[in-house]
Amino acid sequence: MSAALLAGQGFAQAQNQDAAAQAGTDRVAKRYARQPQAQPSADAAATGPADGLDAKIQKIPLPDFVKEQQTDPAMTQHTRAGAGLPAAEGEPVNMEQSVKRGLDANPQMQSARALLSGSEEVRRQAMANFGFVGTVSYTFQRTDAEGIGSMSQTIPANQVLNSLTGSSLSTSRYVNARVGYWQNIYQLQLQATQPLFTGFKLLSTYQKAALQKDYYNANISYTELSLIKSVQQAFLTLLQARANVQSNKDSVARLESQYKVAQAYYDVGLKPRLDVLQAESDLAQAEQDLLKSENKVLVQTAQLNSLLNLPLNQQTNYVGELTYLPFTMSVEECLDTSYKQRPDLFMGVKTVQMAEKDVTRAASTFYPQVQAQATYTKQGNDPNLALRDMSGSTTPEATTFLLSASLQAWDWGSTYFGVQAARDSVKKVQADLANLRLTVGYQVKTCYLNIQDAAKRISVARTALEASREGYRMAVARYQAQVGTSTDVLDAQARVSTAEFNLTQALTDYQSALADIYVAMGIKNLSLVAN
Repeated sequence: MSAALLAGQGFAQAQNQDAAAQAGTDRVAKRYARQPQAQPSADAAATGPADGLDAKIQKIPLPDFVKEQQTDPAMTQHTRAGAGLPAAEGEPVNMEQSVKRGLDANPQMQSARALLSGSEEVRRQAMANFGFVGTVSYTFQRTDAEGIGSMSQTIPANQVLNSLTGSSLSTSRYVNARVGYWQNIYQLQLQATQPLFTGFKLLSTYQKAALQKDYYNANISYTELSLIKSVQQAFLTLLQARANVQSNKDSVARLESQYKVAQAYYDVGLKPRLDVLQAESDLAQAEQDLLKSENKVLVQTAQLNSLLNLPLNQQTNYVGELTYLPFTMSVEECLDTSYKQRPDLFMGVKTVQMAEKDVTRAASTFYPQVQAQATYTKQGNDPNLALRDMSGSTTPEATTFLLSASLQAWDWGSTYFGVQAARDSVKKVQADLANLRLTVGYQVKTCYLNIQDAAKRISVARTALEASREGYRMAVARYQAQVGTSTDVLDAQARVSTAEFNLTQALTDYQSALADIYVAMGIKNLSLVAN
């Protein structure tokens, strides 16, 4: 009789625990806008607590591995003061604000902007090459030399004989002599060289530089899209990790309740020790899953901080929720938009055009090279270009004009082979562009199908969550009525946790697919809300 009374008390208390656990699981439903609240059964609501067994259950201690105070990163996020914070201390930061912060502060954007700035300088350099090149030179030349020459030398003896005897002997002769001399020459030269025709090399170089600037300008948009996708994916993964933390907490709460009920039944001899051990084992596994999910929140927070160029140990107050956002575009509209707005397609077109300019540059040697040159020269034997004496052959001033045309007559086919290689490069980048268009179409189609798949899985996951909660309630009731086993309760609890994780995963996949398709279309949708 006392055993029956205890069984009745245990049944009433277990039903009360079921209602408490059911109320705990309702917190999961509140995270989703369209998820209806689970209602406790009428039987559970009608059953009141049994004071005897209820007090006994409350006094049962939990295993040592159960943490009394869980540290939930999702609930203790606070922004600390520091440089470069996206918001004031304690102020929440949503997805749109996070993306804007990343676009402003991420080093990837700084790198892309530096490339664009450098391409503008290259364009200016190519423009400057059309003008003349002026050079100024000042030289000093010192010459020390010894010259060998012939000179006439008088023969005095022959002169005397001629005067005495009246003979006609030669009175002079030529002899070789070494004469040393030195000379200083200071020269100032001004020269201007103007290219007149270079076989279209200068023109094609400038055109390629202008195309390259357009390429890097589109690269900024491409980098922005890639960064937006990275930030949004990290943000959604953080929200998923937080939802998993809450699901694991609810799972731990349910298993704690089941462990205490099983221990109470064992203490009064109504259940075997095996039920307690099974409940304790599943509770330990739930604790491990909770610890892993909490660590995942910290890891994702650090990853998001790194994308936003914030300190890794800063606990920024990121806020948001996993919810269903409508997407009404058809796949044809998505494809048309992507072909018009994708910056990498624009970059591919510019790459083809730049390769065509390389063909023109490679063929420039086939044409004559024409240039004009003007030179002014002033020189002297003094540092200030003055002439101290008029010795030597120094020309004080000279102005010359030169017009030259040259044509490379033979190079053993070097220019021809270079042109052929450049043309093959054009064919290569054209094929790459065609392949990129196919890849873009495949990406858009895949993202569109992923959106549809995730939307369907959201509906199925919600139905499965409702059914698993009802199954858990029934399993607990059967266990309390002594017609079910502890294994049935634990399995039902596991199905509830799995359903919660599946719903969280479906919502995460849906918003991730939204982020992917907007990027695949070249649209910068910072908040994923359809316009």
